[in-house]
Amino acid sequence: MGYTKFEKARIIGARALQLAYGAPPLIKVPKGVYDPLELAELEFEKGVIPIVIIKA
Repeated sequence: MGYTKFEKARIIGARALQLAYGAPPLIKVPKGVYDPLELAELEFEKGVIPIVIIKA
């Protein structure tokens, strides 16, 4: 399923906030990655973020 750029931004932003507040990462964190936003983008690319968009 494809996401619009707005949906993608919302999903990554929400996940980055979760990570910033201490949520455990869902992927193995690569060396040198400390930024929650960067980690959230990697999780999104791998398709492991547990956030679902329901389109009405």
